[in-house]
Amino acid sequence: MAAPRRDTRGIVDAAELFSRVAFRRHTPAAPLRPYLEHYWLIDWDLPEPYASHVVPHPSVNIVFQRYGDHPPFAELAGIGLDLFTQKLEGRGRVCGIQFRPGGFRPFAPAHPVADWTGRRVPLHEVFPEAELDAVLSPGDEHDRVAALDAFLLGLGPRPDPEADLATALVDRIRTDRSIRRVAEFARSEGMSVRVMQRLFAAYVGVGPKWVILRYRIHEALERAQTERAVDWAGLAADLGYADQAHLVRDFTATVGVPPAAYVQHRAP
Repeated sequence: MAAPRRDTRGIVDAAELFSRVAFRRHTPAAPLRPYLEHYWLIDWDLPEPYASHVVPHPSVNIVFQRYGDHPPFAELAGIGLDLFTQKLEGRGRVCGIQFRPGGFRPFAPAHPVADWTGRRVPLHEVFPEAELDAVLSPGDEHDRVAALDAFLLGLGPRPDPEADLATALVDRIRTDRSIRRVAEFARSEGMSVRVMQRLFAAYVGVGPKWVILRYRIHEALERAQTERAVDWAGLAADLGYADQAHLVRDFTATVGVPPAAYVQHRAP
């Protein structure tokens, strides 16, 4: 990974969010790159409250947070199954670590990643050595990144071929739109559906079918944010839906509004 990805996949109304907060991504230290997507930093100073919305990736996150005068805290955030909403107000700062799918297990090998799915756990319950001030206090964001590197390197992740395999399989789903059915995907990888499902539960946290469907919605959301005239019927076919109605149903259930209403809301 040469640099953090630049797309806004998963962020609902990314332009609106970026107009209100300072959002940056940073590359982790080289030894950590097999495990991490990137670091993400957010700072804000808002005259009025704002609610951000994200359609979560199949990724575990560690999030260091400070909101106004409240004491800082940090969480281990397992994969979110539903739309995630966070209210931002006043002044605040977040320093986040997004792991690659499959990349978190080497840091906490005692637990299948599915144990964390849908949960947000105080970080000290998982990693007591985490120092919040070291991450959140520096004014220079590069010092914050260095503190995140130091924290993760201090945990001493051990290489795990199964984690590498899980990461590679999810990467293939993310980039290959021809993958639509778990049985065919498992067969192409020389494994049974049951073996693939066990691997995903242990190292990713959700099943391969969930990952396929989630990346479909990410693609549809990205197209809705970057195109003014989306061919929804064509996009549904490209993503492997039986028809446009199925895409509209999944989009609405995940994002909260139908795709046409979402595009209309974003129009100037």
